[in-house]
Amino acid sequence: MMKTLVITPIQEEIDFFLQGCAEQGVQAEMLTLGRLPMVHFPALNLWVAQGGLGKTQFAVQTQYLLDTCPDVGLVICAGAAGALAGHLAIGDVVVGTGSVEHDIHNHFGTPLVPRFPANQSVITTFEQMKRVDPSFHVYFGAIASGDEDVVDVARGQAISKLTGALAVAWEGAGGARACRFSGVPFVEIRGITDNADHSAAADFAVNLRCALRNVAHLIIAWAGQNKRSYEKGRP
Repeated sequence: MMKTLVITPIQEEIDFFLQGCAEQGVQAEMLTLGRLPMVHFPALNLWVAQGGLGKTQFAVQTQYLLDTCPDVGLVICAGAAGALAGHLAIGDVVVGTGSVEHDIHNHFGTPLVPRFPANQSVITTFEQMKRVDPSFHVYFGAIASGDEDVVDVARGQAISKLTGALAVAWEGAGGARACRFSGVPFVEIRGITDNADHSAAADFAVNLRCALRNVAHLIIAWAGQNKRSYEKGRP
């Protein structure tokens, strides 16, 4: 069974993600992989590490982890996001069908909006899951990616029109680029903390724990299901 590597951008996100994992009662062990600390959930073959803030740092540390950690079968970028779609509520989770880079401001030729589709077989396994927790909904769609705090309704609408994304965050395209380079499947999963408007900064701080808790509950449930399916299929 190949390893699943969950990478979260910033320290607060990984702290709240791990708290959410602890609520599920899965046993964890701390270790260090090269220069980076990691948390390992042996029962689920799940590994968790921090990727850093912004697309570039996240790509660098994702590539380092892929080069250092053997037999990674999937990378999940797990973190928070602002909602671009009106039907998303605080605490809902978006499983990204793709990560779309929105902040390349080229002026020579047509706009560049790179798209990085998620691994479809992984998306299908999430789609087929029963509802994990009645307190939040899971949606599927693109996630916009760019090194920009979106704190203005008009800016959010512009990104939505450009990308067709349900939510907006920072690091996904960086992780997707590293995984494409290394030939490793990738998916971005984000919990909604705000509505990408003038109150986004305050809402992010208040809602981060809830959002990452929900992301953790979904991933732990998925990993458990994935492990059972693997064991059932073994000769």
